[in-house]
Amino acid sequence: MGPELILLVLAACLAGSLIGTFTGAVPGIHVNTLASIMLVSYPALESFISSFTSVSNAPIIVSSLIMSASVVHSFVDFVPSVFIGAPDPDEALTVLPGHRLLMQGRGMCAVRAAAIGSVIGASSALLLAIPLQYLMLHGLAERLDFFTISILLFTLTAIVLKERGIGNKVWAALLVVASGVLGLLCMELPIPSAGILGEGTLLFPMLTGLFGVPALLSSFKNASVPEQRDDGIHPVDHVPGIKGVITGTIAGWYPGITATAGASLSSIFLPENRPERFISVVASIGTVTSIFSLVTLSVSGSGRSGTVLVIRDIIGNSASGFCSPEFLLLLLSSAAASFLGYHLTIWVGKMMCGLTNRIDTAVLNKGVLCMIVILVVLLTGPFGLLILAVSVLIGMIPLDVEGSRVPLSGCLMFPVVVHGLFGQVF
Repeated sequence: MGPELILLVLAACLAGSLIGTFTGAVPGIHVNTLASIMLVSYPALESFISSFTSVSNAPIIVSSLIMSASVVHSFVDFVPSVFIGAPDPDEALTVLPGHRLLMQGRGMCAVRAAAIGSVIGASSALLLAIPLQYLMLHGLAERLDFFTISILLFTLTAIVLKERGIGNKVWAALLVVASGVLGLLCMELPIPSAGILGEGTLLFPMLTGLFGVPALLSSFKNASVPEQRDDGIHPVDHVPGIKGVITGTIAGWYPGITATAGASLSSIFLPENRPERFISVVASIGTVTSIFSLVTLSVSGSGRSGTVLVIRDIIGNSASGFCSPEFLLLLLSSAAASFLGYHLTIWVGKMMCGLTNRIDTAVLNKGVLCMIVILVVLLTGPFGLLILAVSVLIGMIPLDVEGSRVPLSGCLMFPVVVHGLFGQVF
């Protein structure tokens, strides 16, 4: 692990941070989508990198780029949920408190709270990554895996019971099952998912349809927002971020427990009443999950996110084992990306503040919707478009019944539970 390789990894980190800023700032485009494109185009990237360095270094350089993009995305992706009402699936819970602050002219307060939560989550995760990896490799992983189904069932039950009123609880249960069956079909049935750009994943149209598109459609009704102000003061302390670390550690290991589901659990056991503090908790969980997914990859060889799955396909098992060079380089990428992510989040937030009163958000959202449809066709073909349409129909239900969208996270947890209880279904 010479200085040349470290410099190349840091250069890849800078490029990945710019990509993560783009995917985080543009609603409906997840960093997993860009990671999938990089996997398809990896032979060309490898050829390009090998023109000025060793071919054997190409996998870790491309993986560092993807990892840094994922970390910065986890910082920046909160901004669209505040100013446009179009969250990344991991930020679905923050739409309401973020919108509340926006309508008070305090959109930047929400952005700063998210940036602080993310940087605390990232710093804590980086400090804990190596000790946690050691514990996982020495028996803790097997003990945690024993409780996987129980934890997921408990989480799903908590999500349903958290809803107010019998009617909303019934709807929540139905949404868990409906989104879960959809997730099971997308993951298990041999549905063609080849688009113009190659073989994609049906998780992209499913997650975008469940979370992103309904938020865009509902935002068409929003009135013009008041002028935004930024006093430059940090609105929260470190405590919400620490709470996010506690929950994010769980979400980072157990499959299907997204940041949204983790935030739902956190709101039950570690409640926060002020919107900016709740936002900070959710942001921390998302970033902790992103970084801890590396620990999961190095211990079990499995991924808890699309970006880590792509990294696994590129570098194979070379990141496995205690403190392998590849694992340490990926942590270095995460650390550099976290530093950049904080400042990029503030910058994107200020830019959105300036644009809010000058651009018709309805026109912007229509443009984003068109872009999402085009991406789905390019990446997953006509069947992906069908999955998108079905997902949107299910994703619109919480808006119609005035319920929470958190039960839609059953699309990821429900299939894991079904596999654990009944084995292979199809």
